[in-house]
Amino acid sequence: MLIESGEQKKYIKDVKRRKHIIIFTRIIILITFFSLWEIAGRLQWIDSFLTSTPSKMFTSFIQVYNEGTLLTHISVTCFETIAGFLLGTILGALIAVLLWWSDFVSKVLDPYLIVLNALPKVALAPIIIFWVGNGIKAIIVIALLISIVVTIISILGGFREVDEDKIKLLKTFGASKLQILNTLIIPASIPTLISALKINVGLSWVGVIMGEFLVAKEGLGFLIIYGGQVSELDMVMMSIVILAILAYLMYEVVAFIERKVVFKNK
Repeated sequence: MLIESGEQKKYIKDVKRRKHIIIFTRIIILITFFSLWEIAGRLQWIDSFLTSTPSKMFTSFIQVYNEGTLLTHISVTCFETIAGFLLGTILGALIAVLLWWSDFVSKVLDPYLIVLNALPKVALAPIIIFWVGNGIKAIIVIALLISIVVTIISILGGFREVDEDKIKLLKTFGASKLQILNTLIIPASIPTLISALKINVGLSWVGVIMGEFLVAKEGLGFLIIYGGQVSELDMVMMSIVILAILAYLMYEVVAFIERKVVFKNK
């Protein structure tokens, strides 16, 4: 028993050590990348006007922050992204459940889902602007459209991959469709649901930024477009870095939820 306990402690220690090494390596890569970028700009290996440098981006960050607009731009983009993410995930999951519930409707709508998934959603943006107006609503709808079809397809695919023999077994015990959904389909599809959440994080950011490129007067997408128009590429790069940080934080929130759900189901 003591030997097993010692082996277990050694295993846990090795896992934690490996995790720390991975985090440390990531930080080193990031620091090296930005250091080389700064050095290349200062030594004129690259054109710092076109590519900017970390120091210039930081200066631009301080400038926009001192103007009192940076937090507004960040909060607007975050609100639009979270709204699009939640709507796309919830509505997509509900529609996937309805399609699983009715096999006839699912087979009828399959080709339409495929076409909608292949259709560039940004092409619909001008129509959406006419429908819902020129503002935050249009941006949220664009983000919703980009994520909802992928959500439907991925979750519905997960539902269909559940073992048919298990479904038949529940039916022989007299389980209703709702009971099968709650006790078998959804628990068995948790990895698919988590995967859909992770995919939607990226798609929501893409949808929001594309929407802000077209109609926004606030937001990080607006800063990128404005910076490009006035040749403030430091502002453009600074906005992109902030977007990357926010997207990473949002992804980590989903990963945290995944760990909690997986731990709960063990």
